[in-house]
Amino acid sequence: MLKKITIAFLALLVLIQFIPVEKNESNDMEFDISKSYQIGDNVATILKGACNDCHTNLTRYPWYSNIQPVKYFLADHVNDGKRHLNFSEFTKLPLAVQNHKFEEVIEMVEEKEMPLESYTYFGLHPEANLSEEERLALINWAKDQMAYLAATYPADSLVRKRRTPPSQ
Repeated sequence: MLKKITIAFLALLVLIQFIPVEKNESNDMEFDISKSYQIGDNVATILKGACNDCHTNLTRYPWYSNIQPVKYFLADHVNDGKRHLNFSEFTKLPLAVQNHKFEEVIEMVEEKEMPLESYTYFGLHPEANLSEEERLALINWAKDQMAYLAATYPADSLVRKRRTPPSQ
């Protein structure tokens, strides 16, 4: 019985290798954050090492990303990250949302919720283990972008409008 279960499990592992998963490799830069915001070399390096794999349209995939079920897990993880914040499509967003995303960057980095711990498990992505200096650089950069928005646009354009429930 154990032998049959083992064979079935191995057969399943082999079969799932053929399930296609779309990779995040479009690298569409039309609405990239760098089109409208200043990104210094130090911040660009931090973003590249700690953020861009999950928060842009171009992910650098490690060798193990070609093996199921890891392939599926990574695709889901990247899609979730892009759903929350996508630097490659940042300037498509309304100004109020862009401003709010900078607030979220500040909050997540300050509270050490980003980058996710799972991104650096087992010594993976050591460049994403941010030092306090790197965290401060990201926070200050996001604050500077918010200050730029505040100095450039009317205050009411930087506030997200509350959604009102439809009347019944």
